[in-house]
Amino acid sequence: MLKLILNDHEPIFIQISKAIEDEILSGCVDEDMQIPSTTELSKLYKINPATVLKGINILVDNRVLYKKRGIGMFVSKGAKEVIKKSRKENFKNIYIKDLIQEASKLDIEKEELLDMIKNFKG
Repeated sequence: MLKLILNDHEPIFIQISKAIEDEILSGCVDEDMQIPSTTELSKLYKINPATVLKGINILVDNRVLYKKRGIGMFVSKGAKEVIKKSRKENFKNIYIKDLIQEASKLDIEKEELLDMIKNFKG
């Protein structure tokens, strides 16, 4: 079942789409597997069905999920790669950009930054 722990940092529909993506990335949900319905998710997490649908529609628009009319939503072939590609791009544009900007402010050279990353024990 979908692991969803809601936070106040992001809209709920984004959290829903990310939680479904996480399940796909972790291998808990494979290609062509059906995901829980909008009604099931809204009842389980006490969320408005329209909010759940909005999160699912993001994944449909990104070709991560597809609908079988009258049956439900399923994971698309190649969904894991689509998610990885999108998340890598976001990682680069958000985390790496911020990391480099902060390193620059602190006069941390590229080699020093790379050493910090290599030796990081987190």
